[in-house]
This record gives sequence, structure tokens and C-alpha cells, in this order.
Amino acid sequence: MNSEVRRLLCSNWLELVARWVLGLTFLYASCHKIFEPADFAKIIYGYYLFPDFSINLIAIILPYMELFSGLALLLGVYPRSAALIVGGMLTVFIIALTINLIRGHEFDCGCFSFGNTGQTDAAIQLLARDTIYLFLALLVIFFDRTRRWCVWRRADFD
Repeated sequence: MNSEVRRLLCSNWLELVARWVLGLTFLYASCHKIFEPADFAKIIYGYYLFPDFSINLIAIILPYMELFSGLALLLGVYPRSAALIVGGMLTVFIIALTINLIRGHEFDCGCFSFGNTGQTDAAIQLLARDTIYLFLALLVIFFDRTRRWCVWRRADFD
């Protein structure tokens, strides 16, 4: 690997930016879902991937996972664990998007607001965006240097 690229990927400033981008994104994404869980449940139902009995549970738990993971990334509290949770959510979402894209199903992703019907182009853009976010999460997960502006600095626990 080129030494400049390696130096950039090992930069604690890049890791900080990655944490803040992910943290702010997931914090923002959680807000409307927390305040309107019924609308979010309808969005989840529209994916046609989850059993009916689990939809309300997902609509209630997922936004709080986004909220707390986003806050943890912003504050630097267990950033590796928070990035692992965010990466898991992104992976599931990428899989759900891909399945519905293959099906040709138009849907509202429900990421940041409700009521926007998705189209094939939008789904491809969502996949690209979420892949970039997943890369940022992986950058935080595998970062092995001293992190900037963390509340919790012990390497054993982050």
C-alpha cells in the first residue's frame, strides 16, 4: 500500500471525522423515527422482508440503537463498539436495499424522512451512500492508534 494512503488511513483526524460523520448521520436519522414510530413501522412493513409480529418491535428499538450509537460515536464513548453496531445496521440495510432493488420494488427507505417514494435510481444512490458509511464504520472499527476527543480512552474497552 502506498505510504501516503497508509498514513492517511492511520490519521487520528480522519478517524475523528469518520466518527462525527457517522454519529451526526445516525443521530439525525433517529429523530423522526423516535417521534413517529407508527410511520416508521409502515416503512419497515413496506420492505416485505420481516415477519408481521416483529415490525413494531423493530420500529421501536432501531431508532434508539441509532440514537445511542450516534451519541457514542460523537462523544467517543466505546467508539469501536458503536461503530460495530452502526456497521451491522448498515450491512442489514444494504442487504434489504439490494433485495428490493433486485425485486424491482419501489419503496420509501425511511432513512431521514417519510413519504419519499424510492425509485431504482434512488435505491442505487442509497446503496452507494450506505457503502461509503460502511467504509467509515470499518475505518473506526479497525483504527488502532490513539483516538482524538474521546471520553473513554482505554484501548481495552473501546
